[in-house]
Formats: sequence, structure tokens, C-alpha cells
Amino acid sequence: MGLKKTSLILALIIAAGLPIILAEPAFAQTPGGVSNVENFIRSVITVLAGLAGLVATGFFVAGGFTYITSSGNPEQLDKAKRTLTWSAIGLAIVIAAFVLANIVTTLATQAFGG
Repeated sequence: MGLKKTSLILALIIAAGLPIILAEPAFAQTPGGVSNVENFIRSVITVLAGLAGLVATGFFVAGGFTYITSSGNPEQLDKAKRTLTWSAIGLAIVIAAFVLANIVTTLATQAFGG
């Protein structure tokens, strides 16, 4: 299976999974204020973290597939290990950014009232 075909299949899986993962209920609008800005920022951060998690999962799958199908080829093994390593590092950065953003948003809400 070629790299283009694998990338297309991965993109289709991600595109099909996004509406399921990112769907949120719609509620009536409330009056403006700091809480609306806080909710907007939290929503944006949640969506971006979800997308980054999907991308990292896709790279884990692609790296694992490359690792399994390398047949002992050293170049393919090295490529697969680099893919797995960098996707793990990227996922760790995304999780750390998500946690830090939530901490900052909570501190800002407490400082400015909400």
C-alpha cells in the first residue's frame, strides 16, 4: 500500500471521526461578560487539543504500521521509530499546553471575577 493511499485513508478516518468527537450540545445564549470569553477560550482550546490528539493518534498508527511492515529494513525501522518518538513528544506537548491553558484560564477567572 503506497504512502499516498495510506495518507488518504488516514485523512478519511480523521475526517469521519471529527464530528463524533467534537460535537457539543447547543444551549441558549446568556448575557455577555467574562464568562463568555472564558467559555469561548476553553472551547477553542478543547477543539484544538482534540484535533492534535487525533493527528497524534494517526501518526502513531502510521508509525506502527511502518514498523510492522518494515521487514527488518533498517531505514524503515528508523523512520518508524522517529515517527513514533516525535508523535509521542507532540502529544505530550499538546497535553501540557491543554493543562497549562486551563490553569491560566481558571486563575484569570478567579482574578477578574466570573
